[in-house]
Amino acid sequence: MRVLILHNTVVVILLFLLTLPTGVQASSEATAQRRDKMLETVPAPPGGDFTLQSSKGPVSLQDFRGKVVLLYFGYTRCPDICPTSLAIMVQALNGLSAAELKLVQPIFISVDPTHDTPDGLTEYAEYFHSSMIGVTGSEKETADVAALYGAKYYEVALKGSAFGYAVNHSSAVYLITPDGTLRFIFPHATPSSVVLEAIKYVLAGN
Repeated sequence: MRVLILHNTVVVILLFLLTLPTGVQASSEATAQRRDKMLETVPAPPGGDFTLQSSKGPVSLQDFRGKVVLLYFGYTRCPDICPTSLAIMVQALNGLSAAELKLVQPIFISVDPTHDTPDGLTEYAEYFHSSMIGVTGSEKETADVAALYGAKYYEVALKGSAFGYAVNHSSAVYLITPDGTLRFIFPHATPSSVVLEAIKYVLAGN
């Protein structure tokens, strides 16, 4: 599988892949309707700058001008989808040379601002990769950033679970160019080789 390259165009393979935690089913007709709405085909999102909080202070997308940014929306209590996606992202990062890696910044944005703290996000993100930054914000700030990138999420109650809830969310890796442009969107489980090829392509100035 090779990544489709279109000059200055975002490639959307399947923009909204709604992921339900293992064993979770739509609990009502309303929930099913929300799920179906999230799976509708929509225009590519615009992307754009944002500022959220990390354990070391504010983090803005514009802080990383000159670098390729890999963005992922998830939450630390996610049972399987987030770990799988972040592992794929890290596999792509591990395929870079030391010099290339210095020009790439992975960022994990929490869609669970009520429970995920900046300190907890740092620990979670750095578990996957030492360069990954975990950030969060208020509910409104999180929703505003998610809207920029077309990320969808909502909380559901889970009886009998360890936490009592889950956050159903779309799962995609967003590749942002060194000038801050959203260039590629990779759906859940895109092979790391495809993500790696796209990173190298953009780093080469394409």
